[in-house]
Amino acid sequence: MSLPPGNFGLPVIGETLSFLFDPQFVEKRYRKYGVVFKSHILGKPAVFMMGAEAVEFLLSTGFENFSWRDGYPETFHKLLGRSLFAQEGEEHRRNRRLIMPAFHGAALARYFETMDKLICKYLVKWEQKQEFKWFEEFKQLTFEIASQIFLGIDSSDEAKRFSDLFATLTDGFFSFPSLPGSRFHKSVKARDQILVHLDQVIDRRRQHPTDDALSLLIQAEDESGDRLSTEEIRVQALLLLFAGHETTTAMLTWLVLELARHPEVLEKARSEQQHFDSPITLDQLSKMPYLDQVLNEVERLHPPIAGGFRGVIKPFEFAGYQIPQGWMAQYSILFTHRLPELYPNPEKFDVDRWKDTKQKPFSLIGFGGGSRICIGLAFAKLEMKLIAAHLLRSYAWDLLPNQSLKPVIIPTRRPKDGLKVRFQSISRLD
Repeated sequence: MSLPPGNFGLPVIGETLSFLFDPQFVEKRYRKYGVVFKSHILGKPAVFMMGAEAVEFLLSTGFENFSWRDGYPETFHKLLGRSLFAQEGEEHRRNRRLIMPAFHGAALARYFETMDKLICKYLVKWEQKQEFKWFEEFKQLTFEIASQIFLGIDSSDEAKRFSDLFATLTDGFFSFPSLPGSRFHKSVKARDQILVHLDQVIDRRRQHPTDDALSLLIQAEDESGDRLSTEEIRVQALLLLFAGHETTTAMLTWLVLELARHPEVLEKARSEQQHFDSPITLDQLSKMPYLDQVLNEVERLHPPIAGGFRGVIKPFEFAGYQIPQGWMAQYSILFTHRLPELYPNPEKFDVDRWKDTKQKPFSLIGFGGGSRICIGLAFAKLEMKLIAAHLLRSYAWDLLPNQSLKPVIIPTRRPKDGLKVRFQSISRLD
């Protein structure tokens, strides 16, 4: 049995530069080789796999062949520490059980009021500004929500400083750590500043617990009565702050862009909101099927992360090819979502494809899948639906001219110029 088709590229660097900077890297090779191909990226030989069957194998049925930790570049581990992101086996299962209650059920209900209050504050700010780059504004909003709900930080200035540090941190994920003065070294300094502050917040929460997620993590106990150590809490908090705003920001940006591009979808989404009384409630958000369709289509066409990585710890066979131990496996989220056999006319923004349609398992994977599906999925969907409901009920926006909406992929997929808009209250249009 042979290796997959493909090209390892140049000595040492392989095809890393094309992978990082060519948005069509996967598509070009799919056209040439099919749904499984080989390459050499980020210092390792790699197999790229796409399609629902491939993703299900990587995330579920063939799970034992892969390591989450070994799949990502060392820069990720150094910047995010030994958090849930990099843990395996029983350690991961134990810590996921401890963290899960902070992001589901009763905890979400407690967060709703804080989330709603911050959203309303930003809506007033945006109406006053009138013109702005929405990606940057969404990033500030989602980070302020994350920092207040996760850590109890209620200062906008402090949240902004944290947000800037996280922007520097994420710049180093796909960088070259061996180069002096590189982005990676700046990222490490930013991470260290974040950790110093996290230590201070953790100490305060141990002495004076509140209703924020950090207090829940500090108090959480496993079956043996053991709690997370201070080091475990700080790295988990670091991960949750990062994951709690980066991907949500990207999806919200594409949501408002596609609504502006498709006025008929915008009008139907607005009409759905007219069935509800004010103010918006948690119960209402569970009864918005058309908005669910819109968000599904945004996740399909514009997943925040283009793909996921795994390290191959056991050789395996797939689609007639042999994949050796020691390789990297990359599953393409972006291109799996655009396979015509899964989604007819895949380049079209088609909200109706989600109406009364049962999708194939592992065909919508913007938040992952299997046992390691994003732990903050329910939190992210609550946040996005609440923001969307407010916008649909009360506000209008237009895309400004002279801007590039071309997707930039790293660290998250977003419009190149940040989505410049003109924003106003609907009441002012009457």
